[in-house]
Amino acid sequence: MLQDNYIPMNKKYWQGRIDSETNYDAFRWHQWVKPLDLSRDDLKPFDGKVGFAFIGFPSDEGVKRNKGRTGTAKGPDSIRKELSHLPCAFSAEVKLFDVGDIVCKDRTLEENQKHLSEAVEKVLSLNLFPIVLGGGHAVAFGHYNGILSHLRKGNEKPNIGIINFDAHFDIRPYPNGGTSGTMFRQIADICKEEDMNYSYMCVGIQKHSNTVDLFKTAEGLGAKYILAKDIRNGDSWNLLETIDKFIRTQDHIYMTICADVFSTAYAPGVSATQPLGLEPEKVLNFMKYILKSKKVVSFDIAEVSPRFDQDNTTANLAAVLIFSVVNTISKMNNLSI
Repeated sequence: MLQDNYIPMNKKYWQGRIDSETNYDAFRWHQWVKPLDLSRDDLKPFDGKVGFAFIGFPSDEGVKRNKGRTGTAKGPDSIRKELSHLPCAFSAEVKLFDVGDIVCKDRTLEENQKHLSEAVEKVLSLNLFPIVLGGGHAVAFGHYNGILSHLRKGNEKPNIGIINFDAHFDIRPYPNGGTSGTMFRQIADICKEEDMNYSYMCVGIQKHSNTVDLFKTAEGLGAKYILAKDIRNGDSWNLLETIDKFIRTQDHIYMTICADVFSTAYAPGVSATQPLGLEPEKVLNFMKYILKSKKVVSFDIAEVSPRFDQDNTTANLAAVLIFSVVNTISKMNNLSI
């Protein structure tokens, strides 16, 4: 039951400067976000124009299993602190909710992913757009399953495309259980078992961060990918055409970001740093293009690790990316200021 598996919003992370208590144009996000208790039985679907719901996944068990640098469990709160200061650059008709965190401590990764799946499914059923805050990138397996469960209510075999901004494929085998490096292989196996379409594109792949076997596995699964070096040195229009070709074959898009896709200069606080990672502005351009397809149903960002961050640089970058998601969708609905 949800009430046993998550903690409602903690207001202490939504605080900051107040320039006005009445003039909406001077508001910041901490003045606008509202708590949403998913354990209530009387919740009704959101009937406004656009609503977003933040879900925290404070787990780094997948990172630990993957023999990475732990610390991402504190990622959701660090991201919330940075989100708090953002200006409300959208119409007051846009609503922000925080449903709190999945209870991850002293529970298995599989239990946590299951509970996240239930929370995501519930948020989608309320006509809200989920924004999940990681945590390790193992968040993706629970997140995807929540999307799948929701979309199955209208189609037994929904066509869901995954676009992952990541330096790693995360398609390793998992004989001893899932990790932060296996999620998209696990999803591929679910799709194979249930005769569903498996559509996966990874943007920002680093050759030095993936074995030859993983490249062969990606080919065998039919996964698409764009190398980081081609983004740094290539023609953006050609890359957008590649992404567009992928989008056109999907009915729904789940967009996920692993913070290690970015250069260490922009994202020092991650489990696996990337000195030759991507520049945020290029990723933002891709993100906005994908969002404008109107097929994106959910979003998350993972691997923000405050333990290794410097001046909250990585958490701040995550907040700016989320700001862009919210503002782009608001603008698409003619609700930007």
